[in-house]
Amino acid sequence: SLLVNAAGQPRKEKVKLPSSLQGRKPNSIPNKKIEDPVAGKVNTSSLATRQHLTSFHLIPPRVMLGVLKEGCTYATTVILKNVGVNFSRFRVKQPPPHTGLRVMYTPGPVAAGLQVELEIEIFAMVIGGEDTGGLEEISHDIEILTETETLLLPVRANILC
Repeated sequence: SLLVNAAGQPRKEKVKLPSSLQGRKPNSIPNKKIEDPVAGKVNTSSLATRQHLTSFHLIPPRVMLGVLKEGCTYATTVILKNVGVNFSRFRVKQPPPHTGLRVMYTPGPVAAGLQVELEIEIFAMVIGGEDTGGLEEISHDIEILTETETLLLPVRANILC
């Protein structure tokens, strides 16, 4: 029961449900327009909601690059997997140039069950002119726009000045 804890005592605060049980994925923003007139209508009862027909997962869901040397370029690969039952399209909103981030990928539709690689490249540069004690933290969320939602890929790094 949600009213009592594991010891059988009444709970003092309300239980927070994880986002997966609330019907949404973490680090994603659902789009307003969900119906796609070209995709057609599915009448299968196991595929009752449109939300599950087209969906992408990021592997890994976040990128932690650690400590980087200023003036060097680093790259890592993130997999965008189509876990839906239909082919689906996506595009990446490129980060602003002052972040030093760039995303390289091959555009086009992704079939159900297949995946594409996104290469995240960062040119480690210090933006601020003030003394930060030798480390400056870089933090940016890369936006991946799909047909049903906007996925956010957090990228974190520390630049060694």
